[in-house]
Amino acid sequence: MISEDDKVKLHNLERRIRVKFNSLDTLKQALIHRSYINEARESDLEHNEKLEFLGDAVLELLVTQKLYDDYPERNEGELTSFRAATVRTESLAETAAEIDLGDYIYMSNGEEATGGRSRPYILANTFEALIGAMYLDLGLEQTNTFLAQFLFTKIQVIVENRLDIDNKSKLQEVSQERLNITPVYEFVSATGPDHNKTFEMAIMIGDHSFGTGRGKSKQEAEQNAAEEALKHWDALVKKHFS
Repeated sequence: MISEDDKVKLHNLERRIRVKFNSLDTLKQALIHRSYINEARESDLEHNEKLEFLGDAVLELLVTQKLYDDYPERNEGELTSFRAATVRTESLAETAAEIDLGDYIYMSNGEEATGGRSRPYILANTFEALIGAMYLDLGLEQTNTFLAQFLFTKIQVIVENRLDIDNKSKLQEVSQERLNITPVYEFVSATGPDHNKTFEMAIMIGDHSFGTGRGKSKQEAEQNAAEEALKHWDALVKKHFS
């Protein structure tokens, strides 16, 4: 059931993303975070995780087609790496933030109070659900048109600057080339409740600490630690290996 308040909210999102849905129910479902179900008055609501599953597959197909068409000289391995960089959580969350998608998510008061509207994995997952809903309601061509406006613009930057090579890979390459040492990541701590933990990981190169990073997963914390180590690489090498 779509209330008048829902209609206003959903039409505002349609204007923001320049897409007109046939079914506002489908659009609303794409925006329903799991946490909202327990607080909602409606008894027939379904959260967006199945649409997210579908959207993930549609995204992979359309990004693959875009890369295949635009970069015929690139090999399969490079194209796979470019695709992974385009659809990774950080990229999708950034795109979701650019269209203010967090403002339209239906979530619990508790999730909102802990920063859920700006949490990268929630934004990325909702963006995938939006793509799934768009595909179901409007088809592949209109979904591709939407992505061309809001996501595909990132691909050229990724390819030209090799942003597909993540910070951990960059740091490992530099460390092995300069020092002949492979970085090791060590767990430091995990704080916060189970549903919203923050992890801290440290980088060791040889016997020396090259910094720490925090994130909502160990993998994210490692990437952030590697980014910091790369920023201060020359000073750290001079300090520990001069």
